[in-house]
Amino acid sequence: MGGLSVEQSGYLLDTVTAPAAVGARGVLSFRVLNPDGAPLTEYAVDHEKDLHLIVVRSDGTQFRHVHPTRDRDGTWSTPWTWEAAGSYRVYADFRTSDGGEPVDVTLTRTVEVPGPYTPAVVAVKSSTTVDGYEAAVTGALQAGVASKLTISVTKDGSPVTALQPYLGAFGHLVALRVGDLAYLHVHPEGDTPAAGQTAGPEVVFIAEAPTAGRYLLFFDFQADGQVRTAALTVDAAAVGSADSGTGAGHGADH
Repeated sequence: MGGLSVEQSGYLLDTVTAPAAVGARGVLSFRVLNPDGAPLTEYAVDHEKDLHLIVVRSDGTQFRHVHPTRDRDGTWSTPWTWEAAGSYRVYADFRTSDGGEPVDVTLTRTVEVPGPYTPAVVAVKSSTTVDGYEAAVTGALQAGVASKLTISVTKDGSPVTALQPYLGAFGHLVALRVGDLAYLHVHPEGDTPAAGQTAGPEVVFIAEAPTAGRYLLFFDFQADGQVRTAALTVDAAAVGSADSGTGAGHGADH
């Protein structure tokens, strides 16, 4: 489990700079420092990108997954506007080959955006609709073991069989533990798609939740040339519990 600290394996997420108010246009920028304290400039490609920037509010809303650009000095930046006030977690997820074997690293900092807001209630939600596409998750997420989660995509009641590759797969999944927003690495099943290949309606992921509890799932998928994000929520059961076979199959909240 990552995404709980500004530092991991000697790598440090330096200060995050961002617009100071809701609605203000600006730039979100940061650097990653290597174990020697210098800006990191050597990255290994992971899911087709050098770095994945994940931003989410503490209540699990306002999720964004973007890919900033890096300058010669190692500063990452992307255009940015906050859409709502609140406390946000900013994650830098990357793989580095700096000076040795590749290392997977997820660093995080908190950014406060001033203003009133009411935190959302995080309820189980096994299906959701975005732009007419319905995404539904099935499978039993169990703590401490590798679990298979299947996300099916339909539109107007029909299976979507023309999902397009995105980040080296037919879908990308970010999982965060409700409460501390620990970052769970989730891996898609199957081979890397060939150029022009399509698939669907199901995308299968293997996840390992370290503890029982509630997890936010953010499923990025591409159809008709546009990437969309479906937000889902499932419970992970303790192995051997009465609910260990129904972690993502009940309690749908459309």
